[in-house]
Amino acid sequence: MTRIAIVKKQECNPIGCGEYLCAKACPINRKGDACIKPAAIDRKAEIDEKLCIGCGICINRCPFNAIDVINLPEELKQEPIHRYGQNGFALYSLPTPMFGKVVGVLGVNGIGKSTAIKILAGVLKPNLGRIDSKETEHKALVEYFKGTEAQHFFENIRDGKIVVSYKPQTVDYIPKQFKGSVRELLKKADQKGIFEQITESLELKDILDNEIKSISGGELQRVAIAATVMKKANLYIFDEPTSYLDIKQRIKISKFIRELADPKTAVLVIEHDLIILDYITDLVHIMYGKEGCFGVVSTPKTARVGINTFLDGYLREENVRFRDYPIKFEAKPPVQKSGKEVQCSWKELKKKLGRFDLEAKEGEIHKNDVIGVLGENGIGKTSFVKILAKVLEPDKGTVNEKIVVSYKPQYLESSDEIVMAALGEALDKHDAQLIRPLNIKPLLMKKLSELSGGELQRVSIALCLSRKADLYLLDEPSAYLDVEQRIRISKIIADMMEHRGTSALVVDHDLLFADYLSKKIMVFEGKPAIKGSVTGPFDMQEGMNRFLTELKITMRRDEESLRPRINKPGSQKDREQRSENKLYYV
Repeated sequence: MTRIAIVKKQECNPIGCGEYLCAKACPINRKGDACIKPAAIDRKAEIDEKLCIGCGICINRCPFNAIDVINLPEELKQEPIHRYGQNGFALYSLPTPMFGKVVGVLGVNGIGKSTAIKILAGVLKPNLGRIDSKETEHKALVEYFKGTEAQHFFENIRDGKIVVSYKPQTVDYIPKQFKGSVRELLKKADQKGIFEQITESLELKDILDNEIKSISGGELQRVAIAATVMKKANLYIFDEPTSYLDIKQRIKISKFIRELADPKTAVLVIEHDLIILDYITDLVHIMYGKEGCFGVVSTPKTARVGINTFLDGYLREENVRFRDYPIKFEAKPPVQKSGKEVQCSWKELKKKLGRFDLEAKEGEIHKNDVIGVLGENGIGKTSFVKILAKVLEPDKGTVNEKIVVSYKPQYLESSDEIVMAALGEALDKHDAQLIRPLNIKPLLMKKLSELSGGELQRVSIALCLSRKADLYLLDEPSAYLDVEQRIRISKIIADMMEHRGTSALVVDHDLLFADYLSKKIMVFEGKPAIKGSVTGPFDMQEGMNRFLTELKITMRRDEESLRPRINKPGSQKDREQRSENKLYYV
């Protein structure tokens, strides 16, 4: 096979295009051969890859961007490991678990990361590109991977020498599959008799008698991790273990997962938070290809080299450029250029929400400020943002300056409204700044209720930033997004604030995202669910220093990529920065 043709079934609309416009335009069809025809089952367009000449006419003529035809790199001219049906996504290689190591998988959304680890976990049986085949025997898998590490892996799976425990990405499905308390679920999962130890380590003691359906997303994530490690296995696979978790929890979970790897145990992790991925892994596979079309797994690299290679966008060994630009970081904290004009200020704010007390003594936001907001879950960040957005009224104190605010909430609401209608004038007014960079166009004809978490997030960010306002409030804009999307959005926010002379307050748990975006930092301190105190805004050095003191970590700049990294506890750099009380890079 020299090329693959992809038809995105959800986007394909034969009636809307006037009865298979792609087939009418195809030169092979016009010669009399059926290169493009209606599929027998769903009547969507189907492309015969053997007849396809890769002319690209059908791609350009399809009004719904439903078709991709890709000429494959030389090394991929073999059948894929797995293919999702005729003209579906194709996966060409797999990551390699290694005993005694934590191996990471890094790549954009839609590139096949979850598919790859589902195959390794035994959740998905690979069809080796044989679309009509429903089952693949271990013998065929071993033969396919002959001479590679994967051959030994599948032999060991077959012989029962490798037992897998797998935490899926979608932990919010757990309440739909299990009814009962946290204690009941974990007792049922505990095959090693380590219930007390794990619930203590993952801080689950206080919620053991809560119903699974009533716990928060962060609590559900930690329950899922606990259930995974309680099973008797020697390969533990975690798909996005830090989503829903705050920064402090992410650090704790990273240490916890790292300690699982020993000479008899392998760990595999997918993670979009680059600082955490760097902290948690020994080796990293980069996945490249084209989103929604095909995915390839690179050879493993040390965590530092792998992440730097991903940021550079070029795999030297494979001679593959998977991004046409490098992602760059600044060598020093950005110099604050905010104006003297105060856009918003507050004084002696107090708000009681049940048994939780929030207070903010005083602070102000200046014109051109881009402020990152850091703090644990349940410490009042969202409540404070809601007060600034006039969604909540304070019990005491005042918010001064009557300004226009645009607010993107933490929890996104979906409806049957079409994306095109929801965005309205933004499509014309902000095409170059928002619609194209956020890749909104393929979503325009979809209902908000049909969007994935990441798609809905991008639409919500576009809607928030498209409004005319003085102050933009964004609560957890990086949730559900991949690494590239997070960095792209942080740049969009910073550039738009600079261009418009407006300000932004951004709450997020991804430290790299906050570092890349912010000119100032606001820190929330206190005790989660009991009391929260707003401090700042501070300049980057002072704000991050204050926050990292709470986390008990120090951070440096990578010498090559200049990205922020967490220092190894007790290392020379860690000791040096602590002695100077400069926990944040200088």
